Amino acid sequence: MADSSAPRPTVLVTGAGGRTGQIVYNKLKERSEQFVARGLVRSEESKQKIGGADDVYIADIRDADHLAPAVQGADALIILTSAVPKMKPGFDPSKGGRPEFYYEDGMYPEQVDWIGQKNQIDAAKAAGVKHVVLVGSMGGTNPNHPLNSLGNGNILVWKRKAEQYLADSGVPYTIIRPGGLQDKDGGLRELIVGKDDELLLTETKTIPRADVAEVCVQALQYEEAKFKAFDLASKPEDVGTPTKDFKALFSQITARF
Repeated sequence: MADSSAPRPTVLVTGAGGRTGQIVYNKLKERSEQFVARGLVRSEESKQKIGGADDVYIADIRDADHLAPAVQGADALIILTSAVPKMKPGFDPSKGGRPEFYYEDGMYPEQVDWIGQKNQIDAAKAAGVKHVVLVGSMGGTNPNHPLNSLGNGNILVWKRKAEQYLADSGVPYTIIRPGGLQDKDGGLRELIVGKDDELLLTETKTIPRADVAEVCVQALQYEEAKFKAFDLASKPEDVGTPTKDFKALFSQITARF
């Protein structure tokens, strides 16, 4: 059991305005006896969306100089920033074909998932952060993965480059590569870990965002999660036993990248 007299670690969640980032930030806030939560978003609008608290910083992750105030004094960093492809207007599913996607200027994966995450890792290292949890994506072993073709962004290529940079940084890390993200309740499913995209060849290759968020928070609490990289998915709700023992889950993982 944790020492109640020990200082609570300060945890910065970047991408706190995103769908998964909001869940992680809220989980940390709910566990205020364990953690001091901070969020980082890219606009005032995003800050207001998650309550507008003083512990939410506004910064552009593409500009390294913007990150120092948010990272200063943090014990851990959870990186949930990601480029987001947008569908080009005018697609009509009744006419067949596939929708086309694009990235807004300055928001391509190279700028967000590589430069932006590299900046965060550098800032964390400079500030003495003791643990970085990075959420990437399954599929990175396949350069021809369909996600890479969206908007010609090569998003998984750049995510993988940032993951490698973190693994080489010397900072204790946990790299989580979830499968397809679902907007469903968490805590109801048995979680599965894998490596090298092996789970993509199975029926279990999706996971609720809430479960990914819980794994992020749990990773902060166990030495068994450090210097590990793993794919993450869940069984269907009515199959298996919901995962409660996260120490055992992290202990299954042997891959460092």
